[in-house]
Amino acid sequence: MVTLGILVAVVVLLETLGEVRTEGGLVKGKNIRLGFRRTMDIFKGIPFADIPGRFEKPKPHPGWDGTLRATEYAKRCLQLNLIQNDVRGSEDCLYLNIWVPHGRVVSNNLPVMVWIFGGGFLAGGSMGANFLDNYLYDGQEIADRGNVIVVTFGYRVGTLGFLSTGDSGLPGNFGLWDQHTAIAWVNRNIQAFGGDPNNVTIFGESAGGAGVSFQTISPHNKGLINRAISQSGTAICPWAVNRNPRKFAEEVALKVNCPTDDRMAACLKMTDPVALTMAGDLNLSGSPDKPIVFNLKLSPTIDGDFLPDEPHNLFHNAAEIDYIAGVNDMDGHLFTGLDVPSVNSQLVDTTIEEVRSLLASYTREKGPVGADHAYSTYTSTWGTKPSRETVKKTVVDIGTDFIFLVPTQTALYLHASHATTGRTYSFLFSEPNRLGGVITPFPSWMGADHADDLQYVFGKPFTTPLGYWPRHRDVSRYMISYWTNFAKTGDPNIGDLSVPVPWPRFTSEGHRYLDISHKTDHNSVGHRMRLRYVHFWTTELRHNLNQI
Repeated sequence: MVTLGILVAVVVLLETLGEVRTEGGLVKGKNIRLGFRRTMDIFKGIPFADIPGRFEKPKPHPGWDGTLRATEYAKRCLQLNLIQNDVRGSEDCLYLNIWVPHGRVVSNNLPVMVWIFGGGFLAGGSMGANFLDNYLYDGQEIADRGNVIVVTFGYRVGTLGFLSTGDSGLPGNFGLWDQHTAIAWVNRNIQAFGGDPNNVTIFGESAGGAGVSFQTISPHNKGLINRAISQSGTAICPWAVNRNPRKFAEEVALKVNCPTDDRMAACLKMTDPVALTMAGDLNLSGSPDKPIVFNLKLSPTIDGDFLPDEPHNLFHNAAEIDYIAGVNDMDGHLFTGLDVPSVNSQLVDTTIEEVRSLLASYTREKGPVGADHAYSTYTSTWGTKPSRETVKKTVVDIGTDFIFLVPTQTALYLHASHATTGRTYSFLFSEPNRLGGVITPFPSWMGADHADDLQYVFGKPFTTPLGYWPRHRDVSRYMISYWTNFAKTGDPNIGDLSVPVPWPRFTSEGHRYLDISHKTDHNSVGHRMRLRYVHFWTTELRHNLNQI
């Protein structure tokens, strides 16, 4: 009995990392049991850089004495709250979180998946939104089911992360530098946590998906990234690059009583961070003639350093990186529902004038001719008397195409055409919104809205089962299987988890994609996603993309 007791104690001991030595010092997280001979070490709040200087690149952390208790999420980076009337978070925010699953023995050489959160470059945190202690970006389900290490981290957003004067005085992209620094830290330290530094996948959604894309095409990440997944956002999206950052910087400067001449950058650097953050508020109310997407002015810039050129000219840097990119089938609903509120009304029709006005805004560089051509393209299947639903869904399609789908297809084309060893995969997520037809403002015809995919990637149907149906667990299982197989092998079909149907590669000739929902089967493989509309925006109105 004594021998058996010692044996059990040894097994328990082997199933936790205990104290881990990082470049900054020792860290100790929390160990939880998941089942028979299955445990997980969770580390929260490990610093990957020092408190950043205002409008400066991140600096190495000086380290600490003793053992750091890494059991609580660090604060989000300083940012505006949802209604933009106050701030939350801290400048001391460059921390990361790690989930490490173990089986019979402590894990070793596991694939690593590094998450970049979204939020329009304006808001968000490493842990995501939460209800009580249920955090959206909790990596436990992905790590456990996929047998991978999951890392999430914070980066600067809003004014402190992306304000730029358009010159060397205040070049911007500080949030992108934070992302890069976190990825580099993982590369240097993850082996001590049982991870493989030579098998790192970065994945993210919305602005985080664009962040993933920016990290793959920046020359500063050479050799740090093996695979990448962009969900509803790439560097080609029209909101992903600000080509006139100085205009907004001057607006911020005036709000905080700084000059707008050559003294502006120095003054901004000395200004109170809360005042700077408050001054970065944006007009997030839209209309058909002034779409909300044009108001997202705090975004990355072509700084000549992290981004030395236009994004479409940098895809050669991703030639050896395996890449998945895709969108939700009604990604644009979140935006067009604000620009054209009648879309969500069961009582009010969406008018032809609203459709024309929205298209005129998106095609503004081409003038009336472009708007007319766009209108004829999107209404060609209407017939003489389109139904109320048809008109409303067309508005959502227009927003989805312009803001997400076409730029993502463009990024896939660019990746596939420049790839050497890197493989390319395309997806469309189409699981209907869970609130569609239940409560307003979600119409019964709703597909997958922007961010609807997040709950499935992070396994919420398993962690909060009472809020979902069995079909939702199917969707979550499929996505975790494809995503973690890809992280392990570069092929979403090959790994430890079975998938419902083989996902073919996207090539410069085939343009194939997988439609992901609870119905995913052999009929879910398509090709040339919305080709007519992709062709319209990229060929006939190619100057419109990336012109915001």
